[in-house]
Amino acid sequence: MLTIKNNLYPINFLLLSISLLLLQSCQKEDKRLDDYWVNFATVIKSNNDVRFHLDNNKTLIPKKLKDYNGDSGQRVILNYSFLRNDTIKVNSVSNILTGNIKLNGYPEQYFSEPVNIQSVWVSGNYLNMVLEIEYNKTAHSVALLKKSSTTKNELYFSHATNNDPPGAPVLMYLSFSLENLRVSGNESPLQFTVYINSHTGLKEFHLTLK
Repeated sequence: MLTIKNNLYPINFLLLSISLLLLQSCQKEDKRLDDYWVNFATVIKSNNDVRFHLDNNKTLIPKKLKDYNGDSGQRVILNYSFLRNDTIKVNSVSNILTGNIKLNGYPEQYFSEPVNIQSVWVSGNYLNMVLEIEYNKTAHSVALLKKSSTTKNELYFSHATNNDPPGAPVLMYLSFSLENLRVSGNESPLQFTVYINSHTGLKEFHLTLK
């Protein structure tokens, strides 16, 4: 638990601090920060060579990538700045939960404990989600299950708290590959529906994989 203490300063000390800050800023030349981008990306790894494939089919080549050991196929949140052409400086890279659709297991393995929905979208060949859960110390379980008793592509997001006690709001970033929904030889847009149980009821998202 974080404790925030209130620090009260005399008003004259506060004004002096502001004056000194303004004086220092006037004496220094302005320094421009690098432009940066933040995207979901997929890791492409060959031996020790790592590249990042964006959902717009652009592949980025990092320069001097340190302290990252993700496997090929891992989805990440990539913060980067362009150096030259497709070569980038990686400012930060964070793994996100990466999974596949389970074609069996609904409804036996379906858990409907609610989440707060921040965003749901399709990019590349992935269904991406940003969800908020209340987390304390016990790992939650998630899955994306296809309803097999219908010819339609109906997907149910399963979330189980595993008896995690009340905690603090935490964002979950998830990517599920949609490849196993495609029918071999069929290149037409793939339409599907995702159901997610929220604190205000079951939400329905109609999406298309082009």
